[in-house]
Amino acid sequence: MPKFSIIMPVWNVEKYIKDSLESIKNQTEKDYEVIVIDDGTEDQSIEIAKQYDVKIIHQKNQGQSAARNRGIKEAKGDYLIFVDSDDTIEKDLLKKIKESLTDDPDVVRFQVRTTYPEKDSVDYPEEGFDTCRGDKAFEKLCKYRFVEAVCLYAVKREFYQREHFLFKEGMLHEDFRLIPLLIMKAEKVKSISYIGYNYLQRENSTMNSTSYEKTKKKADDFLKHYLYLMEESNKLEGDTKIFQSYIANSLISKATELKGKDYQEYRKVLKQENVYNYILTDTLPRKIKKVILKLSPKLYYKIK
Repeated sequence: MPKFSIIMPVWNVEKYIKDSLESIKNQTEKDYEVIVIDDGTEDQSIEIAKQYDVKIIHQKNQGQSAARNRGIKEAKGDYLIFVDSDDTIEKDLLKKIKESLTDDPDVVRFQVRTTYPEKDSVDYPEEGFDTCRGDKAFEKLCKYRFVEAVCLYAVKREFYQREHFLFKEGMLHEDFRLIPLLIMKAEKVKSISYIGYNYLQRENSTMNSTSYEKTKKKADDFLKHYLYLMEESNKLEGDTKIFQSYIANSLISKATELKGKDYQEYRKVLKQENVYNYILTDTLPRKIKKVILKLSPKLYYKIK
């Protein structure tokens, strides 16, 4: 069996997929398989993918979550890694991850830089940490950006399958629903400081669409994810206060993307679901934050 299974959903990315697959081909660590899921792509993406040593699975267009779920079913590697087909990875990423696996962790986090078509890239370095339990790891990770980005984790396939994890199909922000819970349930989590993932910020991608209808869809799905995570948090072992505060703050922040009546209605739901009750108030700044958020989420994020 390979050490790593790299899972790549593909849909209409003919401009980017060659660079993505080249970055995988150029890895210094060669013990991996690549599973490309053709999610009903309509351009030449799959023809390009056929030029590489990859396994290609075809399905009708069902969305990124369904594609990832299918890829996981086909995976044979010890660890799952997710690479979006418009992103690239640094040549030593798999090598660095493999070097960190000495104590058989459930989850390994690595670091990211954002790249742009017409401006300089931005690195997001983090302080790595040795293996610890999921709740302690989440406490360390939640202060950083891109906490729930699945592409920044190597996940032990046996752990993933044992816990029956799935990407929620038909919904946006599926990483938010999965990754925080995955971290919390893990017995062993570690983080390496290597910046190994290049996250391309491009217009009209799934998460960067400017359509307000999609913004409303994102907010609605985010609320559903929040309710699911809050319910699941009651089943977790260990301290869940930081986890609950994180998902509550994330939901409140999402509300600020809405406008007018939609924003006001969303705020009503936040109160009905007692979301503000989960915000930590163990320090004076956090107490002040809670007061301002309850008064107006948009005001808080404007002055933050």
